[in-house]
Amino acid sequence: MNLDEEKRKTVAQWIAQGLKLADIQNRLASELGVNLTYMDVRFLVDDLKLTPKDAERPKTTSPLTAPSPAPPAQGRAPAAKPAAETAKPTGQRPPGVSLSVDQVARPGAVASGNVSFSDGNTANWYVDQMGRLGLVPQQQGYRPPEADLQQFQTALEAELSKLGF
Repeated sequence: MNLDEEKRKTVAQWIAQGLKLADIQNRLASELGVNLTYMDVRFLVDDLKLTPKDAERPKTTSPLTAPSPAPPAQGRAPAAKPAAETAKPTGQRPPGVSLSVDQVARPGAVASGNVSFSDGNTANWYVDQMGRLGLVPQQQGYRPPEADLQQFQTALEAELSKLGF
């Protein structure tokens, strides 16, 4: 795309202002009368050796916390933590839902690990290549409480974001 020097400077100013390519495309058409496709705008910016500014994403830190569970029933001892859960802890281990991420994901999974729910039951979790979450409880037919599932999903999202997922 051949633009005169003034139009090139205008595009460079727009990039410096932090405009996105789509905004530059619209301004080129409305203000300068130059109709370009989005790809042409990308090539133009590249030809001018300009780099659009990326909007900074707000950093969110979501500590792995959960409310304290109810005290165990009379005569019932709390369940022991399985050995697999202590293999690779991620973050603090508050009472309630605790989560670990495997260093090497299960076959067919992008990420995997273990979770312990507030009632002492444990499960393996995985995220497959399609981004689907799977939960495999240790006890056949076990369904975690809804509140625990929400805490698990929140904690898992925080852990996976730390890993770049």
